[in-house]
Amino acid sequence: MILKTFSKTSRLFILLLIILTSCKVEPKKINYNTDHCHYCDMTVVDKTHAAQYVTKKGKVYMFDAIECIVNNLNKNNNEETMAFLLVADYANPGNLVDAKTATYLISKKIKSPMGANLSAFSSKETAQKVLKENGGKLYTWSALKEKLSE
Repeated sequence: MILKTFSKTSRLFILLLIILTSCKVEPKKINYNTDHCHYCDMTVVDKTHAAQYVTKKGKVYMFDAIECIVNNLNKNNNEETMAFLLVADYANPGNLVDAKTATYLISKKIKSPMGANLSAFSSKETAQKVLKENGGKLYTWSALKEKLSE
């Protein structure tokens, strides 16, 4: 074995380095047109409505729509086990933002993959502008989870 050529201290350092680098808890790049939604199994294709969560243990789950991540969290009541909750910023396609601080818009004029007409915005001001242009209603994270649990 190649590790036998190193001193005991070096072997411990190498092992520790491998362990630390393999256990990173962080978001991953969504592979659009390849990754599948953890909730509904549809292919993730829409950069304006995708979502992702990462557990505190580092497991990453992709979602094709914001309503899928919310429904999954509502069904499994497991938000406290998440390190990251991320949703696509509608105004910046492909850019994921913190789900808890985003502002949400449900508007019949903006279609989402699963039909909830739900979009997220990193900026409340941008969400208000899009609301003014398209109609609908704005929600916070907690209000959105409640609305979708009805």
